[in-house]
Amino acid sequence: MSDTNPVKVNILEKEYLINCSDEEHDQLRAAVDILNAKMTEMKRNGGVIGTERIAVMTALNITHEMLAYKEKNQVYTTNIDSTLKRLQNKINNALVREKQLDIEDPISQST
Repeated sequence: MSDTNPVKVNILEKEYLINCSDEEHDQLRAAVDILNAKMTEMKRNGGVIGTERIAVMTALNITHEMLAYKEKNQVYTTNIDSTLKRLQNKINNALVREKQLDIEDPISQST
């Protein structure tokens, strides 16, 4: 496992030092960009005052989006699973019918 190093990031014009490995720098920067944009939007909308409150409301919004995405993805995965099961059953049924035809038709077996 690689060592962690402090990385300077800015969120709502405040500087933070975050420890992360070299391999995680790009992901950290991407996360900071998203968080900063969402917190700036929350601040700009004016409904929430104070950095801590903005952070909490932004965290709730991001969590809500994540859960909605997860639920949508789960429904999608369930639909794919059921489609694959139906296709597998059709394939199995076709193979069984083909075997039955081979057994019932002795002419095809002798050729």
